[in-house]
Amino acid sequence: MRLSRRPVRVCFVIDRLSRAGTETQLVALLNQLDRSVVEPSLCLLNGDDGESRSLLPSSCPVLHLALKHLTSPAAVSAASKLASFWRTHRTEIVQTYFLDSTYFAAPLARLMGIRHVVRVRNNSGYWLTRKHRLLGRLVGRLGSTLTNSEIARQAIQEAEGLRYEDISVIENGVALERFPLTSPPRTVRADARIGAVANLRPVKNIDGLIRAAKLLTADYPDLQFAVAGEGDERPFLETQIQKAGLTGRFQLIGMVQDIPEFLSKLDIAVLCSHSESMSNALLEYMAAGRAIVGTDVGVNAKLARHEREGLIVPANNDRALVEAIRRYLNEPKLAETLGSAARLRAATNYSREAMVRRFESFFTQLVECKGPRHRRGPVKQHAFLDS
Repeated sequence: MRLSRRPVRVCFVIDRLSRAGTETQLVALLNQLDRSVVEPSLCLLNGDDGESRSLLPSSCPVLHLALKHLTSPAAVSAASKLASFWRTHRTEIVQTYFLDSTYFAAPLARLMGIRHVVRVRNNSGYWLTRKHRLLGRLVGRLGSTLTNSEIARQAIQEAEGLRYEDISVIENGVALERFPLTSPPRTVRADARIGAVANLRPVKNIDGLIRAAKLLTADYPDLQFAVAGEGDERPFLETQIQKAGLTGRFQLIGMVQDIPEFLSKLDIAVLCSHSESMSNALLEYMAAGRAIVGTDVGVNAKLARHEREGLIVPANNDRALVEAIRRYLNEPKLAETLGSAARLRAATNYSREAMVRRFESFFTQLVECKGPRHRRGPVKQHAFLDS
């Protein structure tokens, strides 16, 4: 890589840390970056809670701003602290995640003369309000934009009018070593355990999985369902479980720290979201070698190709979801075949190590470009292998 240059100094700014997908990918990146190539630092807008502190990366300077609201008087003091932090660590690149961190840190970085500001947006923006779309157009012009799939890239370009070359794609990776095949893909039986890893939010469509479970248990009364994750929809989903007569058979088990252990106990892993970009959960399902049912959103159909590494069904279609799960139940060997293929594809194409190296290359290219702005061609992407 850059044999004659000192490491690139990058400050990552995020609201707080959690075990959700984007945050998990960031923590892994911070821990695994080669310090001879990139010297990372981290700023948390409001990450003083126990979960956030428990996830702090090792060997990385961290600034806690304790800023709960961007419009509060504390924002001025927080900006001063962050500016001082950047000066101390001679920051060359500021990379922001989520809305508050981007609105706060991106303009400040440009005011300080930091030439390279990178906004990360790993979704298609399905939830953005008119106000946030307008603000997105403004902050998108303060630097470059980074996302994790070509579909998200196209959505950002269309929504914000950015140049295609000002949006780069670095695909997510999965830590394969966390998923040893001590519990290999297995033949699905009538008492199968079916589940999902998902935050309890409307976009994840767990209520759709509940409806599917109600239909399936009419023919397979011994099926069990479990969802690992937490969120605001819990009360609503608990009511739906009760109304469906699934109490005791459909569990919302809350936040799970050991996802590989949870997945090892599933026979069929479901991702039934209404919208995704590049799903971390789906990558984990593949790494675990599970039989997968996924909705055709984001790049799901390119990650786990239909009838090759999983079964892909239309989004917002309860009947299609039911029939895909039923197919595994009726064709027991199919789960083993597709689960093994999914594990192989994850190992071949989507390792965490490859993702980290792509980030290192991205940062290196960014600081080596000439001129006052980020104008450059997109980072070379890791292509999907569709053969």
